[in-house]
Amino acid sequence: MASGVAGGMLAEGTRQLRAGKRPRARDMLMTPANARRVADQLATMRGAAMKVGQILSMDAGDFLPRELADILARLRADARYMPPGQLDKVMTDAYGEDWEAVFYGFQHRPLAAASIGQVHRAVSPDGREIVLKVQYPGVAGSIDADVDNIAALLRVSGLLPTEFNIQPLLDDAKAQLKDEADYNKEAEFLAAFGDLLAGDERFLVPEVLPDLTRQTVLAMTYVSGEPIESIADLPQEERDAVMTSLVELMFRELFELRMVQTDPNFANYQYNRASGKIVLLDFGATRRFKAGFANAYRSLVKAAIAGNEKRLVAAAEKVGYAMGDEDSDYRELVLSLFLLALEPLQEDAPYDFARSDMANRMSAMAEDVTDYRDFWQAPPTDAVYFHRKLGGMFLLASRLRARVNVHALIKQFL
Repeated sequence: MASGVAGGMLAEGTRQLRAGKRPRARDMLMTPANARRVADQLATMRGAAMKVGQILSMDAGDFLPRELADILARLRADARYMPPGQLDKVMTDAYGEDWEAVFYGFQHRPLAAASIGQVHRAVSPDGREIVLKVQYPGVAGSIDADVDNIAALLRVSGLLPTEFNIQPLLDDAKAQLKDEADYNKEAEFLAAFGDLLAGDERFLVPEVLPDLTRQTVLAMTYVSGEPIESIADLPQEERDAVMTSLVELMFRELFELRMVQTDPNFANYQYNRASGKIVLLDFGATRRFKAGFANAYRSLVKAAIAGNEKRLVAAAEKVGYAMGDEDSDYRELVLSLFLLALEPLQEDAPYDFARSDMANRMSAMAEDVTDYRDFWQAPPTDAVYFHRKLGGMFLLASRLRARVNVHALIKQFL
């Protein structure tokens, strides 16, 4: 990958010189061809390389340059399938040589493939329709090396300030990814969410099958549904109800359960039109939050709703943000960003996500942050993971053109 990128830079530099321009390293590096090279290579690697790219791209507005964020944002759930021989080895290691006799009608072509594993349909010994989430071999063992390689890519790109330390975020990503690679842990999270929502008629959660689950294969009941984006053609009232349920669930996860499914991928949500229920999938990226973070975030929201800037600064610093000196231009800028980001919470009325230009205003304001590079610090890791979820909810609500009274939903948790 490095050789290909270097060759691309050389070609672009030559092209610019011939055109009478003085090429800048930044312009030579961030060509569309180089962006494709990097993203395609990381997608081939699967595992942590894809995952870290997704994690960083979701929080690009905080600390990543737009050019690098555009590369990382290309990494979605598009990993390549395992070859048949590789799949057979994983299943043999999990269930023994006669693994195909354990299941009826195992479908070798996966339903989906993502960064850490792929999903196959089958029928369990007791006759239930199930799915098996099968982990790519070697993924768990390559996490440290893959994350370190991503860090090297960020450093040699020259796009981050040399004094900017993202190591704490990368170290935390390693720990989170190792948890994701342990399917026994995901089975625990899946069961916990199933218990939480057992009496809630709005949601469907697959049932984990402990007897058939292994560390590298997660077995659960099959639940049918359509992609969540497909409900964009439903009446406004139904779209609003779906999105209201998902936003309320996010607040319950943070403030009641203190256990948040942090992956914002739309593929983790489906809709069952027959029952009108929301299907929740993939709990591998579930993260536990300490009471201190949840309480500090509660204080942050309360201060934003009250418009109390002094309390907002104190709460943001408790969350872990660097707010700069009192009465400084930098603090004023960060305060404005916080208030803008929390805009949907502040008014006791439905927030129209389709008509909101908040993302454009935030993008314009974030450009001003580049004038204060001396203040740059990696954001607190808990905030990064929760804001992935928050950002994902905003994007989904915008895609569905939903209207949600976010203020009324969060008020019950304050």
